[in-house]
Amino acid sequence: AVAMAGEALSRVPDVQIDGDGVFKYVLVRVRGAGALAKDVVRGHGWAEYHADLFERTAEELARHGLSCECLGGGRLSHRPEERKIHVYGYSVGFGRADHAVTTEKLKAEYPNYEITWADEGY
Repeated sequence: AVAMAGEALSRVPDVQIDGDGVFKYVLVRVRGAGALAKDVVRGHGWAEYHADLFERTAEELARHGLSCECLGGGRLSHRPEERKIHVYGYSVGFGRADHAVTTEKLKAEYPNYEITWADEGY
């Protein structure tokens, strides 16, 4: 079961965000069987609330036998023409995500980008 959970976990993309614009994001800890877990970033412009992002993510993961918890949220400003992403803000419902963790995840996914973060702003 642990091997299957690890495989399911490895298939979960670390980052799924919109290609352009300013939008909300959540940092989610995904858990498989045993002690396996990893943090993932989800950010989309369709979400009116951070909870919308988290609920959709939780539903998708549940189909693969994975559970998750929201570690917090914020906003992303994604400017692909400048190859820049800025991480900032917070979620009223979930609190502020650890933007440093989010930034590391984004740097791995967008190695040629300048990625910055700040605790200021909403």
